[in-house]
Amino acid sequence: MGVSLVAYFAAVLARTDGGWDVSETELDEVETLADLADLAREAAQDDDSVLVFIEQEDAWFAVIRVDGEDDPRIFVSDGAAAARSSYGAVLTDELVDRVGDSDFDDDFDTLVAELDDEDAGAEADSEVEDEEEDERDAGSGAVPVGPLGDFELLADLGITAGELVELSGEGAAPGDALSEIAEALGCGEVLEAVR
Repeated sequence: MGVSLVAYFAAVLARTDGGWDVSETELDEVETLADLADLAREAAQDDDSVLVFIEQEDAWFAVIRVDGEDDPRIFVSDGAAAARSSYGAVLTDELVDRVGDSDFDDDFDTLVAELDDEDAGAEADSEVEDEEEDERDAGSGAVPVGPLGDFELLADLGITAGELVELSGEGAAPGDALSEIAEALGCGEVLEAVR
């Protein structure tokens, strides 16, 4: 029986006085969110922000933000897809524990309404919302389809919640989304150099 290898890319972006220090990282020792947070804190300069990008090719991406000793903030582009992979499940299990379904519904519905008002990708976001509702209606505590987590974790860095959700939309490539985020942070070329 053949074993299919799942391709992951992970990078740590540590904020410095001069911008962002970007390095590829291995996730072999990561079994919990605490492990991931420790990995990020090791790269931190003083208590500056550290971002961890994780991408499973053609399936999902995640951004984890660690600020000092604060609890990590997490955004996953597609909760259901991430939950089917080992590293993604570490994140989605934590998010489902943190946020009840009704809270997620409220956050997601509010965000979709804002995007409708802005007329930016509303149709795609509505489809994601419908899929998410179908998944939950199918029962059984399933992780929601579509974006999950802290939609505002990059807002102070110039990437709005709406932009983050648009990057997670149907048909969006996870690698391209992370490249766009890095570009907005001013370290796109550096991220591409470590890929």
